[in-house]
Amino acid sequence: MTQPVPRLSVPAALALGSAALAAAFASGLFLGRWFPPWRSRREKRLLPPEDSPLWQYLLSRSMREHPALRSLRLLTLEQPQGDSMMTCEQAQLLANLARLIKAKKALDLGTFTGYSALALALALPPAGRVVTCEVDAGPPELGRPLWRQAEVEHKIELRLKPALETLGEQRSGKGLGAISQMGPPGASWGLRTQLHLPLPPPQDELLAAGEAGTFDLAVVDADKENCTAYYERCLQLLRPGGVLAVLSVLWRGEVLQPKPQDKAAQCVQNLNERILRDARVHISLLPLGDGLTLAFKI
Repeated sequence: MTQPVPRLSVPAALALGSAALAAAFASGLFLGRWFPPWRSRREKRLLPPEDSPLWQYLLSRSMREHPALRSLRLLTLEQPQGDSMMTCEQAQLLANLARLIKAKKALDLGTFTGYSALALALALPPAGRVVTCEVDAGPPELGRPLWRQAEVEHKIELRLKPALETLGEQRSGKGLGAISQMGPPGASWGLRTQLHLPLPPPQDELLAAGEAGTFDLAVVDADKENCTAYYERCLQLLRPGGVLAVLSVLWRGEVLQPKPQDKAAQCVQNLNERILRDARVHISLLPLGDGLTLAFKI
């Protein structure tokens, strides 16, 4: 036989309900104190989502994107890892800074398809020069027709080698190594062969060629493991008053608590601390894209 459920008097029910609410409140307060929301999720973007009406309004009232630059941005976004490229608002800011300081020479570490190189080249005077560094010969060939369409291809000097070699650090080569050999003058940039030959000594490296203190602007958007070395060498190549831009300095929020196995996040965190304490520069860290640090050489 089913036992009847005991009924509580109204005062007893109220007392029981109040006790339950108090327990829930205390538990929430305890959990909120010891496990705040930001610990359970990693901030990846500080600005509004890209589909936010307000963000779209901001872009629509501020962006003046050259047709070739827009075409290259859309083409780049279709590529693998294309979403890691410089954002359009970052590119326009750096181009405007180049105009502001009357830049004539710029460095671009991490060419990819050449979107950032194109943005800088468009901002430089007719005799301007952008030295851009890339280790993969493929992606820049996607952008080359658009460099040509924008009539700035002659300003862009592509170096297909590790950026540290271009900047001025000589790496030792033992025995045989694979080098990318370009065709004769006038040959297509896509005609390359891989030859197994002894590694030649680095040639025309910027610091070795006496170009320290001659560049006006540098953009670092290459591998993060070498980001501190890139920063130091670019600072040597910049003139006083030059601008050094470092991208992805928030590293999708991983800089807050880098995992032991995440070498890239650790390197970015270390660079951020280094720049903060660097008396050779004035700095601003902006929440554009995945974080953008601007260091102005004193």
